[in-house]
Amino acid sequence: MGYEHVEIEVSDHIGTVWLNRPEKLNALSADMWDDIPAAVQTLDGNDSVRVIVLAGRGAAFTVGIDVGMLAGLAPEGPSQAVTSQRLYETIKRLQLTASVFANSPKPTIAAIHGFCLGAGMDLITACDLRVASAAATFSIRETKMGLVADVGTLQRLPAIVGPGHTAELAYTGNDIGAERAAAIGLVNHVYADAEELGVQTRRIATEIASNSPLVVSGVKKVLAANVGSSVEDGLEFVAHWNSAHLLSNDLFEAISAFTEKRQPRFKGE
Repeated sequence: MGYEHVEIEVSDHIGTVWLNRPEKLNALSADMWDDIPAAVQTLDGNDSVRVIVLAGRGAAFTVGIDVGMLAGLAPEGPSQAVTSQRLYETIKRLQLTASVFANSPKPTIAAIHGFCLGAGMDLITACDLRVASAAATFSIRETKMGLVADVGTLQRLPAIVGPGHTAELAYTGNDIGAERAAAIGLVNHVYADAEELGVQTRRIATEIASNSPLVVSGVKKVLAANVGSSVEDGLEFVAHWNSAHLLSNDLFEAISAFTEKRQPRFKGE
């Protein structure tokens, strides 16, 4: 399937979703909000893909939602109630675009260079891990535009960086650089430039993809089940998960590979 401003690339078990509107610094147009989840769902259904990477073409990851689209988010209706309902439905649709990365059964990595503003934060906080170039810039830009961020950043960021850092970034809307982002735990690693970012993102994705996809998917589900749960509830969930999935062909392949002193060949079975 072809998209206007989103591109899919699949290679060596890694599926990359490219934001591909470089002339607008990957500002998220209306079609991109629909095409991003469609692209991720396509990769979810591709058994050869074990890791999903989100990245941007050109000089920036994304400067956030296209301002032209923002201006038209509240369509006129026959009454204020109808207008409000339509706006609610639009916000929920945009939320689903970001949530597709959290809801994917496959691990997701955001590779960030240049600007990552506003809606860009919504996308990356929904990913499992984030890596950045040294020149990356992050901002909950909605605050400075007279908006409360409503697509996921305020809900996910506290679990990533803590409530204090979230409050500062959200109340001020100020930019922070990659060094500060790493210091507060927003990104896992910072690399010298966009080229090195691409190389190292692929290295991390390759390491993940070399493991059993059945196990990696299970780890993601267990981590998600831990959110808002007690330790006891989390232990109960993983006990049920492993009782259903532990005795896999991949487990016995790992044992055989260890015995034979070779790299395992996992199939996700």
